Amino acid sequence: MTIRFAAATIHTTGEDVDDHSVSSESDSDYAEEDNNFEDWVSDQAQNQSCRSLFEDKAFPSAAAARAHDKDVHNFDLRTISAKLELDLHQRIRLINFIRKHAPTPEDIGNLTGAETFFSSDEYLIPQIEDDPLLQLEMNDWSDDEDLSSTDQRPAPPADLPSALRQMQLLERKLAQAHRDMAEYRSLVGQQFDAGRFAEIINEPGPSSAGPSPRDDDTHYFSSYCENDIHAVMIQDKVRTSTYASFILTNPILFRDAVVLDVGCGTGILSLLAAKSGAKHVYAVDASDIAEKAEQIVKANGLENVITVIRGKVEEISLPDDVEHVDIIISEWMGYALLYESMLDSVLQARDRFLKPEGGVMAPSQCRIMFGLCEGSEILKERIGFWSDVYGFDLSVMANDVYEEAIVDVVGPESLASEPYLLKDLHLKDITTRQLDFTSQFTLVSTTPKRTKIHAFVLYFDTFFTTTGEPVSPEVPVRVTKEGDVTLAEVWPVGGKAPPQRRASTGPGLKQKEDKRVTSFSTGPCSQPTHWKQTIFLLRDPIHAEDGMLHIPTQNLDGAGSMNAGTIVTGSFYCKKSATNSRELDVEIHYSVRQNAETTAVGETVVQIYKVR
Repeated sequence: MTIRFAAATIHTTGEDVDDHSVSSESDSDYAEEDNNFEDWVSDQAQNQSCRSLFEDKAFPSAAAARAHDKDVHNFDLRTISAKLELDLHQRIRLINFIRKHAPTPEDIGNLTGAETFFSSDEYLIPQIEDDPLLQLEMNDWSDDEDLSSTDQRPAPPADLPSALRQMQLLERKLAQAHRDMAEYRSLVGQQFDAGRFAEIINEPGPSSAGPSPRDDDTHYFSSYCENDIHAVMIQDKVRTSTYASFILTNPILFRDAVVLDVGCGTGILSLLAAKSGAKHVYAVDASDIAEKAEQIVKANGLENVITVIRGKVEEISLPDDVEHVDIIISEWMGYALLYESMLDSVLQARDRFLKPEGGVMAPSQCRIMFGLCEGSEILKERIGFWSDVYGFDLSVMANDVYEEAIVDVVGPESLASEPYLLKDLHLKDITTRQLDFTSQFTLVSTTPKRTKIHAFVLYFDTFFTTTGEPVSPEVPVRVTKEGDVTLAEVWPVGGKAPPQRRASTGPGLKQKEDKRVTSFSTGPCSQPTHWKQTIFLLRDPIHAEDGMLHIPTQNLDGAGSMNAGTIVTGSFYCKKSATNSRELDVEIHYSVRQNAETTAVGETVVQIYKVR
């Protein structure tokens, strides 16, 4: 906010005053009547109690306060104002500056007049309500008896016209001072009080205020407050039964362990850990669901084993002076694995709380898989639909679809290549910086006939081990099918109790646990999960050759053959979005070679996507 006043300086030289405009007696009378109220206000100010500028002592009038400051503190307001050539507004600022900051008289004596507060609107605000020193007119700054022979006075007029001109100039100067003071009083006495006016002045303006800090977390955490999202996750049998299988079939790992559940939600994983023999479980969640998790823990009689902590895992401390935990368990995976960026929080929890030697991350490893997808059904649903809507062409609506990754389920028959490993994440040692990545890929079509390929498909495989060590590339992921025994075993329905296993111990069981790998896939060949698959539609389809044919080749070992399918090579770029760190920006650069026999490579195509 900027407040401007008319300039108070009056130039007294070089003015051409018309003799016919010289103040007449009637004009003087009018001016006198016009200023009577201001004179009364000035008189009131002189008779009002006034505080010293340099000590908390009140005096019966402004004149008495000024005299005290001059005698005791050797400070004369009129002298310093004249020395610095201050106008009315600068004098007001000086008084308010002294009232606010309480400098010493010596500090004020060292001022040069160039200080920034002399031009700051902040110091036009009275520090004392109805401060008498601020209500004095220009001719009140010194008493007549205080004037000395050294004061500069205009030379006596030589004749009557000169005297009249000098009187007119003085009257103009005085009238301007009256107007300035009236305008200032009107300003500070308008519709808001001085305190509120100070707040407004001190509010940062557009030029000084920085951008508001971006909040990527509020919506994210609030989205996990509702029941529906937790019902979807728990009812995802592939997800929940795999976690349950890992926890319940590895009793040696969990027995007497201290467990940290990051992003606990309803607390289902914490309940399973407690059932598997954990000594204590700390369940952490930053959303309101933590309140329900605490109620669930009590409802199951596990409040002595499970402690629910509401807050961000980056900011909380574990109670009971616990510094390290034996196991960190978390279901942090999002669409395309990394959407929502919850893995960042899990890795920070690892660095803060997981014991350095022997600590286990569950899951311990995730692989991002990538492949060609025929995708005609997705294309029809998301693009073709718009071309004929009740006989109207709305195809313009389809343009943006190519810029957004699609989260949907595609069947195994839509796969047009073997999957390619884009990124292998070992949770034991990966860093948050490595979550933005670039990967080269080569995909060979395996379609049984010439096919138009309309999309790339991305999914992830997840692995659990009791040691936290990486899984050998030769170990296949478990692809869960509808009706698999695992689902029935650990997810009983209809009130039936799960099969009871006889608890056993000993080195043999420990060795079995160490070798056991629990895993699940979110790919098209598995029973669908709530993560589905992530599909990147292509603006221009890839025309793939029959991938089932094999071309004869000659190598060092004699005759051989190679797949005749179309070869797609390129680069996959993935990073957190600059506008929302919970989202992903993906770039796919690719080129096509019709088959292994040809050397001609098509142009490089680049498509950019948002995963959100």
